[in-house]
Amino acid sequence: MSSDGERRSGPRRLGPTEDERLFSVPLPRERERRFTSSDPWRVLRIMGEFVEGFDTLAGVSSGVTFFGSARTLPDDPYYKAATETARLLSAAGFSIITGGGPGIMEAANRGASLGGGPSIGLNIELPFEQGTNEFVDTAMHFHYFFVRKLMFVKYSIGFVVYPGGLGTLDELFEALTLIQTGKIKHFPVVLFGSAYWRGLTEWLRQTVAAERKINASDLDIFHVTDDPQDAAAEVTRAREKLLALQQEPLETASNRELL
Repeated sequence: MSSDGERRSGPRRLGPTEDERLFSVPLPRERERRFTSSDPWRVLRIMGEFVEGFDTLAGVSSGVTFFGSARTLPDDPYYKAATETARLLSAAGFSIITGGGPGIMEAANRGASLGGGPSIGLNIELPFEQGTNEFVDTAMHFHYFFVRKLMFVKYSIGFVVYPGGLGTLDELFEALTLIQTGKIKHFPVVLFGSAYWRGLTEWLRQTVAAERKINASDLDIFHVTDDPQDAAAEVTRAREKLLALQQEPLETASNRELL
């Protein structure tokens, strides 16, 4: 990260990324290509990336994913808050997962190291090189955003979301959609930084919910805070609830889901 807040990056990659290739429509002269450069071959690579992710992360316990801007500098209050929140959760037995890069990701991985717990970074191939931060002890590198996004959800029991840009918003709204539609349950989403998120939350309440595009109850699926201890407590309560549900008899749990 440069001193003016620009994203730190290396030289531009030679040629398009795998995501770019996947979403490109082949030109007529390209339609008769070798199999190894075609979409059917690419499916095998995607499958391999899923298998590698499932295999590498199979042992992750109580994962919590942190999202936020890669442009956040170490002297930023949000960087320090992310470090402390991750430290608290790590010390409480959670595995800290990030995108593996700089900014808030680095802060959370730093906090995991301070807390003595697993520090995981799931990096992504970008047009500009993005290195893995020094505080990651389990690193993976993905070619495809959608594979990486699945890993964030599958191996997490909650998200902590710090101020960030389009990538952060993408991950946030995907999680909110999965919760709203019942695809994931008892999954806390903590928005850290009430001043930053105020405009968004007010728009959701005063416009989206007011015009009945969502239910008012959908606003309860995220929690806004400015306190690392409160953020950690929100995630810890969710873990306790999940553990309690796992200990219920199967029939009782099934009946609860029907209510």
